Amino acid sequence: MESLRMIETWPVPSAAAAVVRADGSVAGSRGPAAQRFALASVTKLLSAYAVLMALEEGAVELEEPAGPEGATVRHLLAHTSGLAFDEHRTQADPGTRRIYSNAGFETLAEHVAKATGIPFPAYLREGVLEPLGMASTELDGSAAKDAVSTCADLTRFAAELQSPTLLDPSTVREATFVVFPGLNGVLPGYGNQKPNDWGLGFEIRSGKSPHWTGETSSPRTFGHFGQSGTFLWVDPEAGAACVALTDRAFGPWAVEAWTPFTDAVLAELRG
Repeated sequence: MESLRMIETWPVPSAAAAVVRADGSVAGSRGPAAQRFALASVTKLLSAYAVLMALEEGAVELEEPAGPEGATVRHLLAHTSGLAFDEHRTQADPGTRRIYSNAGFETLAEHVAKATGIPFPAYLREGVLEPLGMASTELDGSAAKDAVSTCADLTRFAAELQSPTLLDPSTVREATFVVFPGLNGVLPGYGNQKPNDWGLGFEIRSGKSPHWTGETSSPRTFGHFGQSGTFLWVDPEAGAACVALTDRAFGPWAVEAWTPFTDAVLAELRG
């Protein structure tokens, strides 16, 4: 795909990107596919998938208590538990605000580890990474932000998100639709969003503006970006997903580069 050449103009030391069609085929890739990059908050997609697996296995339930008083597993996944961004303190009642929270995902990982008797990094590795052949991906630290991976590995995960093999497709579908609709909140790097729609661990584009995906991305687009200069989106209407990894922290350069890049990818896919 010619549009992927745009990453070569990004002001970053290194970048890799790939586009994966809904049938799992790689439509194109660019950059060092085997280079490991810090994922930052793209980690949350992997962690959420492991939590969804725990739900299907019956180890946890969406409505069971977890985190602050009155909060549930569903609240933690959807960033509505009331926990602060990076601190284990409560800022709001559960279900009343969309407070993007690393602490919430760390609490979630602890909850799953206690329920399964397996440390969360091991649960993620055994349940998700190894079955998908993601041998270069590792979680070492926070389930919210401390995974490393490669473009090659994330193309496998992007394929899984579009055609699930580890989870029932209905589970993934539920996770990628808005949970607790209508809640406002801040999308890090892009300011207040009214509403700030989210699924079960997956950010939902909806009508957000500004946003890190494209101006032509469908409202159904879901995924995540990371402060390490990374993103993964899936656009069901386009029938494709895109992974981009860099080794430069998110900033104005990314705000300027990512949206036209995504629009170029979508335009090429649509022919």
